[in-house]
Amino acid sequence: MSEIVFEVTQEGDGGYVAECIGEDIFTEGDTWDALRHNVLEAVQAYYFDATPPQRVRLHLVRDEVVATG
Repeated sequence: MSEIVFEVTQEGDGGYVAECIGEDIFTEGDTWDALRHNVLEAVQAYYFDATPPQRVRLHLVRDEVVATG
């Protein structure tokens, strides 16, 4: 596997939550840098006895509601 993708959402308190698509890996961080560090650490732990992917993609999902009236 050359790449895995994490869907990232921003919480109301400003922190971030990342969930891997296709693997059972989940983590969070108070800042983007903390999240990036925690994702890499979680991936290394998940693949401790296997070959990890070459790349990790963080896909930020932004959900915005706009009033129409």
